[in-house]
Formats: sequence, structure tokens, C-alpha cells
Amino acid sequence: MRLTTKGRYAVTAMLDLALHSSERPVSLADISQRQDISLSYLEQLFSKLRRCNLVSSVRGPGGGYRLSRGGGDIFVAQIIDAVNDTFDATGCGGKADCQQGEVCLTHYLWCDLSDQIHGFLSAISLSQLLEKREVLTIAARQDARSDAGQRVPAIEIKGDTLLVTEI
Repeated sequence: MRLTTKGRYAVTAMLDLALHSSERPVSLADISQRQDISLSYLEQLFSKLRRCNLVSSVRGPGGGYRLSRGGGDIFVAQIIDAVNDTFDATGCGGKADCQQGEVCLTHYLWCDLSDQIHGFLSAISLSQLLEKREVLTIAARQDARSDAGQRVPAIEIKGDTLLVTEI
């Protein structure tokens, strides 16, 4: 079972948006730079995310994207579903023609695994991911690198304080 690049990139971009959209809309160019995802690929993903009402666009100077609702109301599985990615652990793509056109012995096991993965990701919101110290540390490093013209900062956590210094 594997999640495709499309699903991974969509979740990464949405998490970046959740991290940065509190003050103003976020441009896809900014997400592209921070996450090293092609701008044209992000445009395709965000078109699908907008159609599923996960993001809204703001036109004009200073425009970009915002989450369409709070991060606590957007779940990882919704993002992956929006970009038409799947959690199919079967070898047959869920068609039940795994063994010479017929269902194999383990088909229903892999179907159940797919359902478990979808259920697991349906219970994880963007807000929950934003509470993870590791996510915040990585985001701080990306922001510092982006703001400093690609210089990599040193990042240290002391208690509840995130310290970022240039190298």
C-alpha cells in the first residue's frame, strides 16, 4: 500500500497553508518555495481542494489561499479524497479480480486495511498536526530558510520556546 505523491503533496501544502494563513492569504508561490513543490502542480491540487470547499481563494494584490474553515474541521483523509487519491491496499485496485479475474484469498484483508487507514486519517485534523512540536520545528526552519535567502538556521527547543539562529 502506498499513498501517491499527489496525496502527500496535497497534505503538505494544506499544512503549510494552515501554518501561514492566520494573518493574510498565502500565495502558491510561497508554498512552492517552502515545500519544494512545483507551482503548476500546486495549482492543479488547489483547484481540486477549492472545488471540495477545503480552501478559498482571494484575488488581487496580496491574494492567495486560505483554509475554508478552521484547521480542526479539516481532516487528512478529506484532503487526500479531494485530490482523488486512494488508500487501496489491494493488488487489484479494489476490483476483486486479483487472481486470474477472481477474488484472491486475502482480498478482504487488504480491503479492511484500506478502510482502517482511511479511518485513521479521518481522525487527524490539521489542527492536531499543528500541535506537534516536530511540525513546528520544521516549519520554523523552512520559514527561516525562505526569509534568509536559503540560509539554513540552527533550531533549538528549550522548554516551550523555539530558538532560531542563523548559521
